[in-house]
Amino acid sequence: MRPNVISDEFQLTRARSLADCQPLQVEDYSLQAAVFASPPKWHLAHMTWFFETFLLKEFVPGYRPQNDAFQVLFNSYFNGIGEQHPRDKRGLLSRPNLEEVFAYREVVDEAMLLLLSDPHHPSYTEIQRRTRLGIEHERQHQELMFTDIKYSLAANPLFPAMSPGTNSPEGDAAVSTSETVSSSLAQQRILSGAAGLLPGTAVMNEAPADELGPGWSSFEGGLVEIGYQGDGFCFDNELPRHPVFLQPFELADGLVTNAEFQAFVDDRAYECPDYWLADGWAAVQEQGLRGPLYWLERDGQHLEYTLQGLLPRHPQHPVCHVSGYEADAYARWAGARLPTEAEWEFAATSQPEPVRGRDTHNLLHPPAREHRTDRQLYGACWQWTQSAYSAYPGFKAEGGAIGEYNGKFMSNQWAVRGGSCVTWSSQARSAYRNFFYPQDRWQFLGVRLAR
Repeated sequence: MRPNVISDEFQLTRARSLADCQPLQVEDYSLQAAVFASPPKWHLAHMTWFFETFLLKEFVPGYRPQNDAFQVLFNSYFNGIGEQHPRDKRGLLSRPNLEEVFAYREVVDEAMLLLLSDPHHPSYTEIQRRTRLGIEHERQHQELMFTDIKYSLAANPLFPAMSPGTNSPEGDAAVSTSETVSSSLAQQRILSGAAGLLPGTAVMNEAPADELGPGWSSFEGGLVEIGYQGDGFCFDNELPRHPVFLQPFELADGLVTNAEFQAFVDDRAYECPDYWLADGWAAVQEQGLRGPLYWLERDGQHLEYTLQGLLPRHPQHPVCHVSGYEADAYARWAGARLPTEAEWEFAATSQPEPVRGRDTHNLLHPPAREHRTDRQLYGACWQWTQSAYSAYPGFKAEGGAIGEYNGKFMSNQWAVRGGSCVTWSSQARSAYRNFFYPQDRWQFLGVRLAR
């Protein structure tokens, strides 16, 4: 890759991180409502730490870190590098302050651009490779910044919008703050992480009837290949490409909608253990789950907290912020199942569609399906699969600390596919594998059925 190409990609991505944070108030930068939701300020510093640690320290003779303490404070999980600040205490890092973090980014950016401008460096091929990994790593953290700040802002009884008055899905107007504050029950549900519907509420907000209707695509299966193929970037967990045998199957053409999931709620499925895996049923009982995260009801209205604030819940938007357990239970209730990740990838490869991502549209919420050919594979919600996140046959993690990037997490998690409304389109490819614990709900996680 030519030096100016990788430099341009680096600068574009680094600038995007700062632009993403522009709507935030200064107080928002340190918010951390849960151990899994890091503050925006920490994300900005950690993304910088990655370039400093894996590139500048290794390939710039005599480079000295900007602050030795940053090596611990902003190390996420790389045990091969050294200690890490406790994850649940990232929100307590009032120092370094925000200006110091911005300055840290500037210094590292300047050093990185100088490094990238030297194609005669003896390790330049490796420098380019690691810089590409760092760019893709930063894009993943940009996605996390949106979902993390959404979770943290939702803990505020004012239900503040990250970006009020902009990017509102379907042009819906946000519910006023003064009305929101009066809903103490809704507040309690959001704060508990189990925002759901009140018992007995069944009326959705009025909206045009779904003219698309349900649809299924059939696949004969057989011996197929999955895994990344091509000469562009991919993460190590997308390799190696390998054969998989699939039985004939069908995959739903679109994602499950709010209206469809509402029927599941109305049927009191959260009170019926028959649909639930044992761990899922335990979570329902322990957490008092009655609907997806960020769903709430007030004065007979079905509402949903979004990054644009509290909005009327659109019946035809994809349901999102559901756990793997909820997705699996809905599929059983609907007489279907979740796809395997091999089925999802084969179907996505067999019937490609234009890839949408956060760099191709401005929505910060999953949009409704636009037409019959819009299968919502990308650019709406991550889609749960029934597959455990594990290594492909022949997978081998890279040596050293950088090899901890994916392989160490191949335990007790489920694979999800497709990307969401806050995923870069460059990462929304058929082979891209993401992974979450089946109880997780804070990401834009949705449901696609198979049978």
